[in-house]
Amino acid sequence: MPFFQKRYQVPFAIILMPRKPRCFNDGLIYHVLNRGNNKRKIFYRYNDFQLFLNLTRKSKKDFGIKIFAYCLMPNHFHIVLSPDKGVLLSKWMHCLMRSHFIQYKRVHETTGHLWQGRFKSFVIQEDNHLLVILRYVERNPVRANLVVSAKNWSWSSHQERIGKVHNPFLDNIPIELPPNWSEYVDQPLTDRELEVIRRGINRHSPFGNSEWKKKMSRKVPGTN
Repeated sequence: MPFFQKRYQVPFAIILMPRKPRCFNDGLIYHVLNRGNNKRKIFYRYNDFQLFLNLTRKSKKDFGIKIFAYCLMPNHFHIVLSPDKGVLLSKWMHCLMRSHFIQYKRVHETTGHLWQGRFKSFVIQEDNHLLVILRYVERNPVRANLVVSAKNWSWSSHQERIGKVHNPFLDNIPIELPPNWSEYVDQPLTDRELEVIRRGINRHSPFGNSEWKKKMSRKVPGTN
């Protein structure tokens, strides 16, 4: 029995309520994110962060999701991932958001919407463009002035990647990383890089070179 059904006894048919489907392809790499409703703060303390990570870690195998990077910020999260079966990505995210809401509501005795709605996503080319996104995700707390270096933020994939913590969460990345990853991540992205990433977030635009983006626009409906 899948983890979410087994642990929280939420009927699968209820979790997967019918909505207009989005198309995700098998084996491609995506950047997904979601924010608190009205940009509300979601993660206040250690247990809030840990709850979300525990749910993510335990559920990803049930849905065949490989995770290459993540970062939890006080009011949003980023995950870089690849679904073995593209059709299961939306189902996994819906189950994750729903199960997190159920557990969060019990702890905080809150009501109303917790997350802003459907997650945002865009597909990433498996080359230096992926490096840029990994850097962007793990650098989020530095850019937000929460820490001076990515290695000081406990709620991202960075500490595991550099061997500072030993709690396996990540899957093997299909590209080679620069030798001094922390220095690379701590370097600011260019205005152009940030602009293109934000466009990808807002418009679901593929992140890669021109020829590859044209190919993805044909292959993945809903991208532009």
